[in-house]
Amino acid sequence: MATTEPWLMENGNLKGMSKETRHGRTVHNMSSSSLRKKSDMTLVSKVPCGIVRKVLANLQEVILGTKLSVLFPAIPLAVVAQSYGFGKPWIFALSLLGLTPLAERVSFLTEQIAHYTGPTVGGLLNATCGNATELIIAILALIQHKVDVVKYSLLGSILSNLLLVLGTSLFCGGIANLNKEQKFDRKQADVNSLLLLMGLLCHMLPLMFRYVGKLDAATIEKQTLELSRVCSVVMLIAYFAYLVFQLWTHREFFEAQEEDEDDDVTTEKAPVIGFWSGFSWLLLMTAVIALLSEYVVGTIEEASESWGISVSFISIILLPIVGNAAEHAGAIIFAFKNKLDISLGVALGSATQIAMFVVPLSVITAWIIGINMDLNFNLLETGSLALSILVTAFTLQDGTSHYMKGFVLFLCYIIIGACFFVSQTPLNQANDVNLRVESSTGAIFKA
Repeated sequence: MATTEPWLMENGNLKGMSKETRHGRTVHNMSSSSLRKKSDMTLVSKVPCGIVRKVLANLQEVILGTKLSVLFPAIPLAVVAQSYGFGKPWIFALSLLGLTPLAERVSFLTEQIAHYTGPTVGGLLNATCGNATELIIAILALIQHKVDVVKYSLLGSILSNLLLVLGTSLFCGGIANLNKEQKFDRKQADVNSLLLLMGLLCHMLPLMFRYVGKLDAATIEKQTLELSRVCSVVMLIAYFAYLVFQLWTHREFFEAQEEDEDDDVTTEKAPVIGFWSGFSWLLLMTAVIALLSEYVVGTIEEASESWGISVSFISIILLPIVGNAAEHAGAIIFAFKNKLDISLGVALGSATQIAMFVVPLSVITAWIIGINMDLNFNLLETGSLALSILVTAFTLQDGTSHYMKGFVLFLCYIIIGACFFVSQTPLNQANDVNLRVESSTGAIFKA
């Protein structure tokens, strides 16, 4: 049950509960809300002590208020496995499972806080916490000098959203609505595609920089690093401009469409927990995500060796699928209901946030802590990213959808997944492959 502090009241009603606020819910919140369930407060309401009743109500809303609550036991199991020296693959698997409900709960808590702060602050909070798992994993991997893991995991998140989430959403939506023409608003898709193409340019230039001129490897590496840092600053400027565009000047492009809904997900208007309760839970969830992310980063190589799967495949394919399962499932559910604007907002919005915010922020963070991370994601990885963005842009160009478009996107993801499954390039050796390709290219031109 939500607390109603006096400063949150205005004319007898909660602040932030205006029509603007209700219709300003982000598509990420809308998507995750499809996995929530109403809590039965019958037993809790009978507790005589007010403080105990509020604590139990908060626990029931936050912990049991999601259909993914069955995965919460994986969190203490991961801690126990780490404390008692269980096998690293078990720690890795349990940590991944534990991250799945946490990502959905962070979305829930940001939405609860937005009820009190208004849609703009709530949108900024969601923009910061929307991909908290990826950002925390990236920072922890950087601290452990695992730059390749950072690049692989962030690339995997982008590919997963563009091909897997969007593909399965369009496919399932098309199958469920065979007799209807599925349409969506192209304005949002056009803005996100434009930003993704800009991000791709910032990845392509450092990669192509290696094949220009006749400089030695050390000079090329230095100049590539400098170019990447400049591009990262520009990408962050573009992302903050995108936030202004999304939250202030053109908010109507990105608002979730709730007017014609009659289901429980979209008609829920009142917050179920108080502001300070939500803020405290958000800090706690972030701390748990950081702990499990540290386990994931510390055990990924041992899990790779034990399972016989390359680190690149685990980082690019498994991490994004498991870590963002809640958001992905929500996008598919709304596609079934013929609400493609929400599904597209989840997939493209998350991909844009990773590409234009988390990736450049990781480069800047690495720069601050004295680690060299550039935007050269190597030839195979950058090529996969480029083709994925182009295929997605072509798929969305006419503002209509059918199941064949989604099926093709999904098959593209399967092909890329097979590519990285077959590829067994060890960590820290991808750049050596690039240099060998560069040397071979130079020899051909000389010949």
